Amino acid sequence: MAKSSSVWGIEIGQAALKALRCSLIDGEVVADAFDYVEYPKILSQPEADAEELIAEALGQLLERNEGMTDKICISVPGQSGLSKFFKPPPVEVKKIADLVRYEARQQIPFELSDVVWDYQMMPGSMIEDGYALESEVGLFAMKREQAFRQLAPFDKASLEVDVVQLAPIALYNMVAYDRFGERLDEEVFNPDEPPQSSVVLSIGTDSSDLIVTNGFRIWQRSMPIGGNHFTRQLTKDLKLTFAKAEHLKRNAREATDPKLVFQTMRPVFNDLVTEVQRSIGFFRSIDRKAEISELLITGNTVKMPGLAAYLGKNLGFDVHVLDRFNRLGGDDVLAIPTFRDNATTFAVCYGLCLQGLGVSQVHASLVPQEIITERMIRAKKPWTLCGLAALLFGLTANFYFTQDSWQKSHEKIWNKANTEVSSMASYADQHREQDSTLEKKLTYLNAVGEEITGDAEERLVWLELIRGINQIIPRGVYEGVEEGKMPTPKQVPYEDRIDFHITSFETKHYEDIAPWYEKRQKRFTEENADWKKLMGIKKPEGDAPAEVDTGPTGEAWVIELQGYHYYNNPERVGLDGNNHIRRYLTTAFRDPSLLPDDVQSKSIKLPNPNNPSEIVEYTPKELGITYPLLLDIAETVKDSIPNPDYEEPTIGATGSAAAPMPAGGTGGVITDANGEPKFLTPRRMDFIFQFVWNETTYSQREEARRLKAEEEAQQAPEEGTEGEELDNSVAANP
Repeated sequence: MAKSSSVWGIEIGQAALKALRCSLIDGEVVADAFDYVEYPKILSQPEADAEELIAEALGQLLERNEGMTDKICISVPGQSGLSKFFKPPPVEVKKIADLVRYEARQQIPFELSDVVWDYQMMPGSMIEDGYALESEVGLFAMKREQAFRQLAPFDKASLEVDVVQLAPIALYNMVAYDRFGERLDEEVFNPDEPPQSSVVLSIGTDSSDLIVTNGFRIWQRSMPIGGNHFTRQLTKDLKLTFAKAEHLKRNAREATDPKLVFQTMRPVFNDLVTEVQRSIGFFRSIDRKAEISELLITGNTVKMPGLAAYLGKNLGFDVHVLDRFNRLGGDDVLAIPTFRDNATTFAVCYGLCLQGLGVSQVHASLVPQEIITERMIRAKKPWTLCGLAALLFGLTANFYFTQDSWQKSHEKIWNKANTEVSSMASYADQHREQDSTLEKKLTYLNAVGEEITGDAEERLVWLELIRGINQIIPRGVYEGVEEGKMPTPKQVPYEDRIDFHITSFETKHYEDIAPWYEKRQKRFTEENADWKKLMGIKKPEGDAPAEVDTGPTGEAWVIELQGYHYYNNPERVGLDGNNHIRRYLTTAFRDPSLLPDDVQSKSIKLPNPNNPSEIVEYTPKELGITYPLLLDIAETVKDSIPNPDYEEPTIGATGSAAAPMPAGGTGGVITDANGEPKFLTPRRMDFIFQFVWNETTYSQREEARRLKAEEEAQQAPEEGTEGEELDNSVAANP
């Protein structure tokens, strides 16, 4: 059946079926028709047959609107499905689908084969050069059996549903188009200064949907309270039947004692306000930058006298009833009294029409894939039949001409030729087999050759890492001591040596480094703060929040160094022990340029693999070294080191000691004639130091430098004064 350009938005509520048909004329959404079919009984009543009531309502809809050949979009209650919004890390747009599938497995508490789900990137997502930077992705799902249950009444009525959407998301589409249209078209979303948000409260019969949105982002929650709760309260306290209580609720002002009616319903008013306050409070706790400016309420329950004023007074927001739509045309429909009286219930239908017309922000749909496939096959059946008919005709014609040719030929004429062809084919097969064998051998030899003469850069990465670590570990520069040689205890006492003694070098490979970092994130944060405090690195000025470090991800190595140092003189308050490791070793692996001047090397110097005579300087980060971490806080221990200046006492010719042992005044320390102790006892600090290493070849490092230089050149200001300001900024924040 051919579809027209109009769209029907249909919502099957608990109290009535609402339907709105819209068209897109000259870029404006225009209402063409509507219908409001109220059920004889509310679907949630025990004695109500929901399937029968819905079927009768759809029957009335079809009778009043003959044909129904338009595109049909329906909604399902918010509590029937799931909507989650998450912020993916910076990633290529083409990899978003794989990332969402992984997220779906984590967020959806069922097997993916048992659910219908869809996703899309939300408006305001920043995409640059094919990468999604500041973005948010919406994930929508519902159980497969629930989706078929919602579609069943339409299947029985022979209505083909094109879009299935959650009611809260349809409400968002309506608000985004009708109230935030200019904002979404003109503004660029800034997560640090988001625009003001609006709270949309849709009060249904048995439950309510609350949405907080600024047009770019959504937060949604379903609340177990609706218009029926007011009716049940009247039924309970005033001892009325459900029908009488519903009538009294709708006509409270005309009651014999209106005050009694409102006092009876006050607990439900309070429960509704409490649920809304709790929801808004929770939203503010997860988005502290959001600023809420207004409350928009919809649903026929809002016609209850005093409800809007009560919500505004207790919540402290400007309350607006969505009883008219700013960007919906079609006065012939909008002016009808039945539509005006029930306009607050058509917000969801309006949002569904916007999605069907292709002007909504969210266009995801929860129609099961097998239904979509079945419709595609059904639509292509006529063309398939035509193609098969043409193929059969062609085969028939081909058979006729072939048979005619065969009848004019005699098989004996071709016997000799067939024999020669068979012989030549056998000969050719032998040569092909021989050629295939030789080709496989050549392929093998080429593979071996490539393996032997492969990229020299990849074979050097570990040698470069070990050489780089050996260079960057701080070595002291001491006056009177030749570079590369260790000073004697007399030249430089152990307590004055900044050198580190590495006793162990361990490595471990991780397919995904994130779990390793998660276990050490707290320790890394504390150590990072201690290092910055020790080095005098202050937090940058300004109101901009500090960038959150999400840690390393992907494949990487963890390198562990174990060692010790003797720079533990207690007179150096704040510079000995663990602080000495932070000041020198941590600084060397983070930013060697911050090292004091009393070390030998502040960079890593490696030969160019393509030209060994050329020496290239690198920083640890360029070599792939990141996230250095002093793993444990240790205490110093007393060590015992043989004194190289100590001389053993000798016995003279007269039998007396040439260098007598000192008396007990030495406190038990053995010394020689010169007063040198046999053992030196400096304080030793043992430590375990780890860092993350990503393998980087020479070509990768040079390519990274080239890209960085191009980026800096593009960002360089044209004006000289602006360049000076940029230089000053870089100098202030290295």
